[in-house]
Amino acid sequence: MSDFAVIWDWLGFAIRWTHVVTAICWIGSSFYFVALDLGLRKVPGLPPGAHGEEWQVHGGGFYHIQKYLVAPERMPDHLIWFKWESYMTWISGAALLMVTYWVGSELYLIDPAKMELAPWQAILISAGSLSIGWLVYTNLCKSRLGETPTLLMLILFVLLMAMGWAYDQVFTGRATMLHLGAFTATIMTANVFFVIMPNQRIVVADLKAGRPADPKYGKIAKLRSTHNNYLTLPVVFLMLSNHYPLAFATEYNWIIAGLVFLMGVTIRHFFNTMHAGGGMKWWTWAATTILFIIVMWLSTAPMFRQTLEESEARVLTPTQQAMIDAPGWDDAHNAVMGRCSMCHAREPSYEGIHTAPKGVLLETPDDITRAAREIYIQAGVTDAMPPANVSFMEPQERQAIIDWYRGLPRTFALN
Repeated sequence: MSDFAVIWDWLGFAIRWTHVVTAICWIGSSFYFVALDLGLRKVPGLPPGAHGEEWQVHGGGFYHIQKYLVAPERMPDHLIWFKWESYMTWISGAALLMVTYWVGSELYLIDPAKMELAPWQAILISAGSLSIGWLVYTNLCKSRLGETPTLLMLILFVLLMAMGWAYDQVFTGRATMLHLGAFTATIMTANVFFVIMPNQRIVVADLKAGRPADPKYGKIAKLRSTHNNYLTLPVVFLMLSNHYPLAFATEYNWIIAGLVFLMGVTIRHFFNTMHAGGGMKWWTWAATTILFIIVMWLSTAPMFRQTLEESEARVLTPTQQAMIDAPGWDDAHNAVMGRCSMCHAREPSYEGIHTAPKGVLLETPDDITRAAREIYIQAGVTDAMPPANVSFMEPQERQAIIDWYRGLPRTFALN
């Protein structure tokens, strides 16, 4: 366990595991309650104040569920609040952002070709930008636009597109997509923390005090909950995108993100309409397919990809230059160029490979240093790459990668 890069990688894995589990809980409960709400039936004999009911079967038992628009006449002794799923998803996501992008800012966050930033400046922009969306969005919701939900959603879409473009002017493509996802997730969690939960507490407090509860609080919370429902799928895509260079390593990654937001709307519209008893809107599947085809085209269009010449001319960060100057660079570089670059190239030469797997390029010092930790983990300490060792990488070549990476200063192991 003396290898700090391995420890750090497992730390990132543990936080990501937590993030995924809590996100499953949050998304699952969100989708469940939206489907439940849309599927409620108004039947004779409902208790006073009840809006509708539904019978469900699961796990061998039957469940009888009733919804009150304001509150029941008597407060139940046991009331479950759905909030920690949202809070822990955001907290673990913020921790993952810090571990990956803030600590590894010179490789994963800063792009000198776009903007020369010191790590502290990039981190400040990263942290500060996440609150901007919430401040703009919540004030829009509080304005008269809150009475026109469709127009409000269109304005929110424009805001998200603008932030995606702005992030791409400052950060790497990978960080652009991730930050746009974090930006949106911050709005969603803030909706829960600052609006939905406080409004529910007001209703509960009024009920306990014997005062009539104002239904406006439920209406406001419902608007924010609906927005969260339509934003969920795009946020999941953006959080996964950092594993897929085809999604983030293009000039127009922010446009891809915009199309994914539209796909989230079409997909959720299909299921929301179905659960509400409005039938199957099959046109949404056609629209989603068309949008996805456009996304695939944008990700592979040659004119949007960085050329070999552009990569070779790219200004290296101080960390990248130090990596190249470190002992063992030549041997590690030769191992990667000899055993990996025939597939991970802009024009692969390995038979049967037409595009670099997952868009990962390993042809220039810039390419290799940016992927240093992945190379070390996958082709050094493990034999995950090349797959099935198809390029016959020798043990001494793997050792060369290990020796070079382990010889870097410890802080580099975080990158």
